[in-house]
Amino acid sequence: MHDGSSTHHICPAPAAASAPGRPGRTLPSRSALALLSVSVCLLVGCSTGASDATKDPAGDPAKTPVQAAGAAPGPELELHADDGQEHVPVTVGGRVTVEGGTITQVSLSTADGRAVSGEPSPDKKSWAPSGELKHGTTYRLTAVATGADGRRTTKAVTFKTLAEADRFTGTYTPENGSTVGVGMPVSITFDKPITDKKAVESAVEVSADSGQTVVGHWFGGQRLDFRPQDYWKPNSTVTVKIRLAGVKGADGAYGEQDKTFRFKVGRRQVSTVDAAAHTMKVVKDGTTVRNIPITAGAASSPTWNGQMVISEKLISTRMNGATVGFAGQYDIPDVPHAMRLSTSGTFVHGNYWGDDSVFGRSNISHGCVGLNDTKGGGDSGQDAAWFYDNSLIGDVVVVKNSDDKVIAADNGLNGWNMPWSEWTAGSAR
Repeated sequence: MHDGSSTHHICPAPAAASAPGRPGRTLPSRSALALLSVSVCLLVGCSTGASDATKDPAGDPAKTPVQAAGAAPGPELELHADDGQEHVPVTVGGRVTVEGGTITQVSLSTADGRAVSGEPSPDKKSWAPSGELKHGTTYRLTAVATGADGRRTTKAVTFKTLAEADRFTGTYTPENGSTVGVGMPVSITFDKPITDKKAVESAVEVSADSGQTVVGHWFGGQRLDFRPQDYWKPNSTVTVKIRLAGVKGADGAYGEQDKTFRFKVGRRQVSTVDAAAHTMKVVKDGTTVRNIPITAGAASSPTWNGQMVISEKLISTRMNGATVGFAGQYDIPDVPHAMRLSTSGTFVHGNYWGDDSVFGRSNISHGCVGLNDTKGGGDSGQDAAWFYDNSLIGDVVVVKNSDDKVIAADNGLNGWNMPWSEWTAGSAR
């Protein structure tokens, strides 16, 4: 190891009063010799460790050349794991980076000596394994970096990667690179219950180039949503940074995700369903672009009120009443132009089985919002086809004047129904 920033010198011991075999030479007194000795020590520096004088740092690869006072420090190696550390994410373990030099040698192997191949970056400032490490495996990593002045730094660690059974992951929406409506939250669902919510939430950063403040809210222990106080500003870009690698979310639950993704917010489109008037008004960027006759939920199965976000678009889907508590009442295999509004089964969709006279006049559905359509959905002139083609995931559909309560904030991506003060209170930061 490098033992300091200055050269070690040994001061001579005071000489005897006379030199044997050298008659006729007068030597300084003891007090004069002592004074001379102290003066020399002050000039060149003293060490009481005589064994240091025999060490040769340049002859040991773990040593660096002696650094003169005021010289720049040697290369700084980062192995991204402490010696003896456990639960190291496989996305992090085995990586090497350096500042103030270049990587000249790396050795990575398993505990039983099997070598793991890897490649340096073109500038030799980083090194990574060629493939992903194995979970629950012990590795030995040694790296050497060399500075421009020839000084070397060597660092070695032994670590164990995170076991499969001890990791947690999060699935998220929206997708990277997608364009969404102004109501689209960032929603992350974890595959294990999180107890250290603050640590996990702090490892996720959501920001918008519009400058809007974005706050997270926990729905239970496995779902974390982010949104601003009001809808996203149109044509803005939202960046999501997930830095969960190495974060302990609970006992036996460590993260390993480390990624950044972005999505674009499109135009502002909010459609308002008036269940009592049997109409839906579509407003795009402040202008009403269409008034559509609809049929909403019947008195026995009314449609939820509130702000609902389109979370899924299906050109055709099967709707079976057995999945939402209406067993035996309907099973339609080819519902066209279906767009999901809730987890519990609320959709806005095409309806080809209802008589034309019901649209704009009466409510006959089991809770969905139905628009006139043809079987197979092949007629682009139908209201349902037009609305499907002109809607984005993340668009808002507001339902009012229905004989039901406001939909729960966690039933779908519908956190907009929660007051901002309550939303922010659900943050763990």
